[in-house]
Amino acid sequence: MAEANKRPVPVPSHTSKPFWEAGKRGKFLLQYDSVAKKYQFFPRPVSIYSGSDKLEWREASGRGTLVARTNVQVPHRGFEKLVPFVLAAVNLEEGVRVVARLIGVSYDQAKHGMKVRICWEELSDGSRMFAFEPDM
Repeated sequence: MAEANKRPVPVPSHTSKPFWEAGKRGKFLLQYDSVAKKYQFFPRPVSIYSGSDKLEWREASGRGTLVARTNVQVPHRGFEKLVPFVLAAVNLEEGVRVVARLIGVSYDQAKHGMKVRICWEELSDGSRMFAFEPDM
């Protein structure tokens, strides 16, 4: 049985393994379709734009803009010790939207349009989960 209050860790698939391996090194990768000249997130076996399976992994800037947020009061199992926390939707410079925790600011301080950058939270198995923080 899983340990109470222990955060879940990623279980990489064949498709997502490069993403999670890069995360352990503090690198945020996105898949890039060189035919459509667009990025996509989350990792998939084929492009959502062209259907091609010839996707490249490219390091992303990790910078973006907050477009929505919610104040999590009732957490998913493993996040109990973190509540309340801000869950944010961020539009990255590369043109994709990502949802993750926003740390370092309260819900009231997190404003639509604020600039954010990626940061990393280390998990129990040595992997890292991306989050965002204000980009001052």
